[in-house]
Amino acid sequence: MLIIGIAGGAGSGKTTVVKKIVSRLPRNSAAILSQDAYYYDGSHLQMEERQKINFDHPDSIEFTLLTEHLNKLKAGETIYQPVYSYVSCTRLEETIEILPKEVIIIEGILVLTNPGLRSMMDLKIFVDAEADDRLIRVIHRDIKERGRDTNQILERYEATVKPMHFQFIEPTKRYADLIVPQGGNNHVAIDILSRYILHNLTEKN
Repeated sequence: MLIIGIAGGAGSGKTTVVKKIVSRLPRNSAAILSQDAYYYDGSHLQMEERQKINFDHPDSIEFTLLTEHLNKLKAGETIYQPVYSYVSCTRLEETIEILPKEVIIIEGILVLTNPGLRSMMDLKIFVDAEADDRLIRVIHRDIKERGRDTNQILERYEATVKPMHFQFIEPTKRYADLIVPQGGNNHVAIDILSRYILHNLTEKN
């Protein structure tokens, strides 16, 4: 099993990189663990308090559960990944069944901040992008997927997204084996990554 961590700032293009890599791998050879699924449940909080959750701080992630799930996959066990709603800031009742695969990709802004999780990765990638490009993507995503308006997004960006990026996310570049500038538009880097993964799968088989 090859375990790959893919981090980078909000809106840097991580998801696009993941999709492009997976599309080049043999069918059903990869499983994706999304950090976003492991945000702590906020159902015990009033809605006003939920709106203040700092999603860009490592303490907002249940890393113990994420690590436990990764260990189970390594042991050949099926896991049931939580489903998190950014609209209600709660975990939903349903879960997603994830089977062990030859390649496990752990993706999220904070996945390289946790030493224990980091130590389990065979390859660590940081997807880099200019701050204004990231902000534009965040605005489009949050309006479309998270029910926020532009003012809410910009207020959150100034209050938490931007400062947390420089405090927690940007420093994890030093742990990366490979930095991918321009996210999914960097076809050369994606080609190199895909070839590396395929080579490792061939060697193990």
